[in-house]
Amino acid sequence: MLRVRGLAARYGNIKALKGIDLDVAEGSIVCIIGANGAGKTTFMKTVAGLLAPAGGTVAFKGEDITGLAPEKIVRKGIVLVPEGRAILARMTVLENLEMGAYHRRDESVKRDIGAVMDRFPILSARKDQKGGSLSGGEQQMLSIARALMARPRLLLLDEPSLGLAPLVMAEIFRIIREINAEGTTVLLVEQNVRQALRVSGYAYVLETGKIVHRGTSADLSNDPRIKESYLGGGPA
Repeated sequence: MLRVRGLAARYGNIKALKGIDLDVAEGSIVCIIGANGAGKTTFMKTVAGLLAPAGGTVAFKGEDITGLAPEKIVRKGIVLVPEGRAILARMTVLENLEMGAYHRRDESVKRDIGAVMDRFPILSARKDQKGGSLSGGEQQMLSIARALMARPRLLLLDEPSLGLAPLVMAEIFRIIREINAEGTTVLLVEQNVRQALRVSGYAYVLETGKIVHRGTSADLSNDPRIKESYLGGGPA
């Protein structure tokens, strides 16, 4: 579904991505792991069109989308849930969800709002509250729900568990599995490596803008180098 070749990105003179090759098969969950500053968020922003690539190509379902504007990429079916959630704090939960469907003109928007509120019951209870008044976990749920309103074929999740309590984090990962089981392909960036490898089928390890390891999540979970660097040497 997603085919990235030689992707490069810069911030001024700093090379943030140095020729990334990455594939995401339709129906899969793929994760990217790596330390802070490795380039994970830069990669997601570049695929989503928020950052112009300095080289390389991005193809989605066989179509070259390299350098397309973000709103055009959303229309193609790729939607990013950004790091930090980016909730519209002064708008209500309902208004946030409506903004997720800003480009849609079909008659199913209200039905889809009902569907995401069924998936996230707390959002239904909070639908008239300002987004900024929600807890961190509720905001993360709203951010995912808002993305689903765009009916993505490929959902990009950037650090969905960041700053969340363990029980809330477990719920978020349960929802990610559920969304994928219903047919949405997922590309996940996550610092909680243990959880990321458990939820995904294939994984890439990014270090200083380069892919340094790749393989099935099961294989990487058992790789001594990954255990030592990212899993504290213990079992995954």
